[in-house]
Amino acid sequence: MKYVDYYKVLGLERDATEADIRKAYRSLAHKYHPDVSKEPDAENKFKEVAEAYATLKDPEKRAAYDDLGRHQPGDDFVPPNQWQQHFHESTGDFSDVDLSDLLKAFAEAQREGAANYARRPRHGETFEFTMPVTLEQVYNGAETEISVAVPDYDAQGLLHRVPKTFRIRIPKGAADGQRLRLAGKGGQGMNGGQPGDLFVTMKLQPHRYFQLDGNDLTLQVPLAPWEAVLGTTVEIPTLGGPVALTIPPGTVAGRKMRLSKRGMPGSGGVQGDLYAVITIEVPATVTEREKALYTELAAASSAFEPHRQRFAGDQS
Repeated sequence: MKYVDYYKVLGLERDATEADIRKAYRSLAHKYHPDVSKEPDAENKFKEVAEAYATLKDPEKRAAYDDLGRHQPGDDFVPPNQWQQHFHESTGDFSDVDLSDLLKAFAEAQREGAANYARRPRHGETFEFTMPVTLEQVYNGAETEISVAVPDYDAQGLLHRVPKTFRIRIPKGAADGQRLRLAGKGGQGMNGGQPGDLFVTMKLQPHRYFQLDGNDLTLQVPLAPWEAVLGTTVEIPTLGGPVALTIPPGTVAGRKMRLSKRGMPGSGGVQGDLYAVITIEVPATVTEREKALYTELAAASSAFEPHRQRFAGDQS
């Protein structure tokens, strides 16, 4: 078999890109086209350029051609063993085989091998979806449904997205980002292969009242000024139901009051705590009567000037 250096025919290096190959072909095809070229032996050169381009533009043929190794143009050579294993029955010693025909046959054999591979039993695809969950669901454990569109094949073998609904059990104390596996609920297997799995990743949603820190919860508890001064009892929500929280007299803003084991359940049966953080709010509007009482209170409490006491050392 005579070796033809297709890269040299196109004036390219072996690391040429697809764009380089196209550009070189267009330029040379125009240069040697028999209808317009005045170059000597233009027709044969045009055929060489076309043959080189037909091989190098096809990734399968190019890879097969590169596997032949490097030889001098026109040298006699014998293809490597992998070629002989594919074609020894039909082509013998290759002495009468054209290189471009052999490349075409090799590419076809590769495609035939791919077709045989496609007929083998194949495991179905594994899919993963994100499912929003609430603190209440994780606190108590729950069951819920998730509807997802799973790729599936119809009777004609065409791929479609098919809506399916699955019943999901949310474990008590599950963590944000925890994955649940539904065995065999993914893509269907091909040619008798086993179906894939479906993984559901739980995404904890923001709560109206609570902020999560590990297994502990934080709750902002707003008080009126007089409740903070005089003390009171307020009903606050917890995930286990409302509880009464006793506010001692003189409670200041920012105080954290711990409610033991009112947080989230964790691994090993460990229960987190709930922290009630006190904030103090003032009324946005007041009546004339309220304004008069506040004025009277201010006069009676004139000795209590926390801002002056706080910044007294900074006065010049």
